[in-house]
Amino acid sequence: MTTYDERASLTDLTSTVERIRSSVEGVIEGKPEVVRLSLTVLLAEGHLLIEDVPGVGKTMLAKTLARSIDCSVRRIQFTPDLLPSDITGVSIWDQQRRDFEFKPGAIFAQIVIGDEINRASPKTQSALLESMEERQVTIDGQTYELPTPFMVVATQNPVEMEGTYPLPEAQRDRFMVRVSIGYPNPDAELQMLDVHGGVNPLDDLQPVAHAHEITKLIETVRGVHVAETVRRYAVDLVAATRTHPDLRLGASPRATLHLLRAAKASAALSGREYALPDDVQALAVAVLAHRLLPTAQAQLNRRTSEQVVQEILRSTPVPAGPQQSGGFGLGHGTPAYVRQTPRRL
Repeated sequence: MTTYDERASLTDLTSTVERIRSSVEGVIEGKPEVVRLSLTVLLAEGHLLIEDVPGVGKTMLAKTLARSIDCSVRRIQFTPDLLPSDITGVSIWDQQRRDFEFKPGAIFAQIVIGDEINRASPKTQSALLESMEERQVTIDGQTYELPTPFMVVATQNPVEMEGTYPLPEAQRDRFMVRVSIGYPNPDAELQMLDVHGGVNPLDDLQPVAHAHEITKLIETVRGVHVAETVRRYAVDLVAATRTHPDLRLGASPRATLHLLRAAKASAALSGREYALPDDVQALAVAVLAHRLLPTAQAQLNRRTSEQVVQEILRSTPVPAGPQQSGGFGLGHGTPAYVRQTPRRL
């Protein structure tokens, strides 16, 4: 059981996250929502998938987030000839010891950057399945634990780009959030030319948080309270994807769990010790859309998964909020999903 000494206070959490956010935004200009989503995934013990066209800073975002934290970082450049053993590791016969010795692969790091993950074959991509879900690797019947914290930050180009493979459904489902960076606005792009034009901003980037701090923040997020009404709202949203006529594959129970964890992390980032329906709403598209498969007819009608999730959000009843002007505090007149908070962080 986690003790109070193993968790950070909400004040410590917001202070540490603010340092990381400032560090990342010093390199990734004009994308505060993308940075916040990335930090949400980090604190929620998830994995991040960054999908966009080439040249918009996908790899830069992944590398900046990794360098802002003092932890072990490995990068995997996914190519068609990459082998599963290059990722997980391999057992090699040691002539002197007369025994097999395990050589860890690139997955044995606290933050793993998978660059252009959809350029590798499905067989190689499947090498990540166990590590992303169970945080361990099994080689020749021997199981090896991965370090803590552990996060995979993968980038990929849209499937329309040449030389890409679509990610298997099981692989996509293990990513908590998919984000798209998008093109910068003119002012941010002009600032980028000033900052990146002469030097690489990563050269001077120094860690602003330690791995053990992140571990404490994760424990704090685990303690964020989610009342039954909010949990029910998340379940209703996910269940609606399984019966929607425009979808041939809805979201899995893992998606429900990821949505709940992300909502808790979002609440903590906002300085709250309890999650609100607003947290679930704000994250639903980022958490659910990449897991869904539209029907052939929906694709012909140019209906996207994001549009379907937005429609579900509009049609699913939201738990009632407070009836008094006291806001969402812990006092009289607040809704049950706030009042039921079992303990303060």
